[in-house]
Amino acid sequence: MAKKKQKAKAKSKPVAKKPAKKAAKPATRKAAKPAAKTAAPKKTNGNGAYPRPSAKPFGQDGKALQGVRILDFTHVQSGPTCTQLLAWFGADVIKVERPGVGDITRGQLVDVKGADSLYFTMLNHNKRSITIDSKHPQGMRVLNALIKSCDVLVENFAPGALDRMGLTWDYIHKLNPRMIVASVKGFGPGPYEDCKVYENVAQCAGGSASTTGFRDGPPLVTGAQIGDSGTGLHLALGIVTALYQRNRTGRGQKVLCAMQDGVLNLSRVKLRDQQRLKHGPLTEYSQYGEGIPFGDATPRAGNDSGGGQPGRILKCKGAPEDPNAYIYFITQAPVWGEICDIIGEPTWKTDPEYATPKARLPKLNQIFERIEQWTMTLTKFEVMNACNAVDIPVGPILSMKEIAEEKSLRDTGTVVEVDHPTRGKYLTVGNPIKMSDSISEVRRSPLLGEHTDEILSDVLGFKAAEIAEIKNSGALSAPEKKEKAA
Repeated sequence: MAKKKQKAKAKSKPVAKKPAKKAAKPATRKAAKPAAKTAAPKKTNGNGAYPRPSAKPFGQDGKALQGVRILDFTHVQSGPTCTQLLAWFGADVIKVERPGVGDITRGQLVDVKGADSLYFTMLNHNKRSITIDSKHPQGMRVLNALIKSCDVLVENFAPGALDRMGLTWDYIHKLNPRMIVASVKGFGPGPYEDCKVYENVAQCAGGSASTTGFRDGPPLVTGAQIGDSGTGLHLALGIVTALYQRNRTGRGQKVLCAMQDGVLNLSRVKLRDQQRLKHGPLTEYSQYGEGIPFGDATPRAGNDSGGGQPGRILKCKGAPEDPNAYIYFITQAPVWGEICDIIGEPTWKTDPEYATPKARLPKLNQIFERIEQWTMTLTKFEVMNACNAVDIPVGPILSMKEIAEEKSLRDTGTVVEVDHPTRGKYLTVGNPIKMSDSISEVRRSPLLGEHTDEILSDVLGFKAAEIAEIKNSGALSAPEKKEKAA
């Protein structure tokens, strides 16, 4: 039956064209109508009509990036963060590593002898590893084949390193015009573009450090890896966006994310405050209430809130002996009455000195000192329960130990236990992005070169004889160490 229908459709096509030609001769309204219909835009994805909705139940029709293949030239943290996220969403990430060495983080901060470090394992889940000597002719043969078969190349080498390998944009684009080349660099074009950058350098150059800490102390870097991991997350968005555009254009493109730019994007509220300084003091900062004048740059604000609602970190029962017995407390205007009641200051609700946000600004230190008197009588979780009951926004300072032991984070896959063949079970972060129709799973990181053979055969289609030739050439293994003469 299906074959008969197809034949019928094929026969109907030339029949439809004949009346169209006849109608085009007289300039009539009747002739204009079909012309307008044919000119109407059609919903396409660049390769034809949109696919029909899946008939499979949610979560059973593959992962979001299934079918996308990533050539991963990344190392350390910024690049691996990006490619791991793509791998969590189903992309086939092929990590290219140096024979005998691999990603440098495999051997950094090692806690289990003979096993890859947590530094490496927690940034390289769901990937496959192949070892290639890019300086070897047979190694370049393999790399060329990989470039032709992959959708995206991701790298975070030092500036110019990829070009020195012979993998220029022109070279890659000639091999595969659909290839997207995505890079993390320290700085964008400008006086510092050739400088090498690491996490804390990025935080300093991106404006984060100058605005972190207390005004009477030095600039501080944050424990959150906003330079490395933050930039990797930005790059992942750039890659997905480039893939989407490729559906329309059929062309690959270069995607660049500079670490300085990524940090600045995450520090944008401080750039906001820099501009506000031109029009008066920053009233939500503690120093305003203390009568301390502002300089010409956004100051360090301690634990003051970065928004319009004043907030502070306050001691709870057990502090300071317990370094994490603290809570973040926000004096949100809509619940000011509830705050007054819960801390035992009901008269503040109507007192002109406290009743309005504007009146409270010069007295923030006094107000938070009073709130802290109350929070110190309770544990941080008791404070949280009491405040949440009346919609006061608070957040306990959770230690990494508490986060690791939190059952709800295990249940949602935010914290995952993974079994590794050499180091045993360990905890890692899972995908922070939850999707209803793309189930994410966390698989262990690969051993060095673990998937070399299957990539050569299954991905690149090399025959057994070709694989043997490449392997025997030494292009996929570390050179043998020559014994020194006595």
